[in-house]
Amino acid sequence: MALAGKRNSSAKLRSAAFRRIRADHLTELAEDYVELIADLIDERGEARGTDIALRLGVANATVVKTLKRLQDAGLVSQEPYRAIFLTGDGWKMAEDGRRKHKIVEGFLLALGVGAETARIDSEGIEHHVSEETLKAMARFLARSG
Repeated sequence: MALAGKRNSSAKLRSAAFRRIRADHLTELAEDYVELIADLIDERGEARGTDIALRLGVANATVVKTLKRLQDAGLVSQEPYRAIFLTGDGWKMAEDGRRKHKIVEGFLLALGVGAETARIDSEGIEHHVSEETLKAMARFLARSG
């Protein structure tokens, strides 16, 4: 009976992990877009669809479709043929993404991962790392730095 309970517990943990990963994937694209839009606004004073398409290496049509979803979600605002702006919620999401990225990248660098690899890997990890793990990474960085 104990073995069956252990298997059931393990299966529940795996199921919870897969549910979280699926949920993370749903927000990953939105997080990437709002973070890029924030970067463009900080660098150039505005973000345009063509700049987003160029930076992401995707077609303008893909950007238009994604921006429509982001607008429907209340993360961006825009008028046709005008710059794209982040809403309050969009800025919050972008800043949270930047915070996560900085911690994860710093942690990877502290482990000895090369700068380019740390930058690239942190871009993916930031979407899936829990707050508990982020806090542990930040504590590690504070102690080692």
